Amino acid sequence: MTAKKSNAHRENEHIVDNKELNIWEALIPVFALVAMLAYNVYVFGDNAISGSNQFILLMGGAVAAIVGFFNKVSYKQMLAEVAENVKSTTGALLILLMVGALAGTWLVSGIIPAMIYYGLQILNPTIFLAACIIICAIISIATGSSWTTAATVGIALIGIGDALGISPGMTAGAVLSGAYFGDKMSPLSDTTNLAPAMAGGDLFGHIRYMTYTTVPTITVTLIVFIIIGLNLETTGVADTESILSSIEATFNINGWLFLVPLVVILLIVKKAPPLMALLIGTLLGGAFALFFQPDIVASLTGAKELTFENGYKGILNAITINTTIATDNPALNDLFSAKGMAGMLGTIWLIVCAMVFGGIMDGIGALSRITTALLGLAKTTFGLFASTVGSCIALNITASDQYLAIVVPGKMFAKAYKDRGLAPENLSRTLEDSGTVTSVLIPWNTCGAYHSGVLGVSVADYFFYAIFNWLSPMVTLTFAALKIKIKQLSESPASSVA
Repeated sequence: MTAKKSNAHRENEHIVDNKELNIWEALIPVFALVAMLAYNVYVFGDNAISGSNQFILLMGGAVAAIVGFFNKVSYKQMLAEVAENVKSTTGALLILLMVGALAGTWLVSGIIPAMIYYGLQILNPTIFLAACIIICAIISIATGSSWTTAATVGIALIGIGDALGISPGMTAGAVLSGAYFGDKMSPLSDTTNLAPAMAGGDLFGHIRYMTYTTVPTITVTLIVFIIIGLNLETTGVADTESILSSIEATFNINGWLFLVPLVVILLIVKKAPPLMALLIGTLLGGAFALFFQPDIVASLTGAKELTFENGYKGILNAITINTTIATDNPALNDLFSAKGMAGMLGTIWLIVCAMVFGGIMDGIGALSRITTALLGLAKTTFGLFASTVGSCIALNITASDQYLAIVVPGKMFAKAYKDRGLAPENLSRTLEDSGTVTSVLIPWNTCGAYHSGVLGVSVADYFFYAIFNWLSPMVTLTFAALKIKIKQLSESPASSVA
């Protein structure tokens, strides 16, 4: 999905204005949704995202429909808005499928393992905490998952830090800072795809625009951890030889593998359509897998030698379904796993259900009423950004899920940003700077509970040291206050951003 098409869609988007609907009636579905989501996450915990949250979004849509019926809105009109909303996400859904395919071929080709292999080699006890950030950032960019990074390399780094006499809270803070930086900047990440889909932008435009706030934030984080590290006394040696040996024993690791990500990066820089860049990256990954990792491709089908038939089957399996590469190191087995296109269906399901809720809210005129009220409260551009940040954090606290902290504010604020003449990248960046990264700072949020449990460190212990996570919303608000890199819609006059 290109930015041009997305902006054109937003420009022609019909937002229903129902004058019979007051602000409190418009907010009923929102309050009901937040309450249902909060209870659902309380009951299901980390498993809520597996499907029950999606159904709750549909229930929220049902509440909105009831409000609509009482305000003389027809079923046909609501359904038409739902159809329009789902249609608007077509490009994003296709990109998500292609991202899953890319992750599969990059795993079996050895590209992701090579990134991890060389990333681990920069570990140095004298700059251990800063190295933790860099390693986790590299792995999280490669995998698109802060959860996977924390559950694998993160656990190992906690153990290494403990052996060096470094506080687990410090190490966990460094791990999560790097993991969430990588998660935000990776095109393989669910949230990185979700934010522009909600805001009406495109994936790579969103990533490019995020660099303005994300790079300064991670730079400050690195500097702070370097200063902390220089004032720490460490003992012992960081031993990663067993992990490196396991990777070498399983994959053919060499520098040629980096040609594939370099080609994809070049295509992105040249502003190639995202789907084209991802498709080329997927096909090149498959070709490199056949050339560099023939035994692994054959083993995916249970064969001992590579033939045309099992090579074809192995690559297609990597592209479409779950693929796991077993090593002699149990800590690596979860890391060397990709879910292919099938693994993206959960996020696609979430997006579709969110579009149902948002479409009905559109259809009954609730979004128009809410955004009008928000614009009335947010008299300045900074006020609009601050309202977005506050909403994302509030949903992380109340709904306890980072996806919903992106989906609900994204849908609610999209028209408000457009009315102020602001490009969708402003909204998508703010959603990530405040919705994605702060989720891990809340103990009862799915992310906070997950990372605390996996790393064996309480949120209270790592909160202060998760510098990147709490600094990100501050930086995005600073940029808004100083009007730095506030992108306007091309047709909007400069005076519209006041």
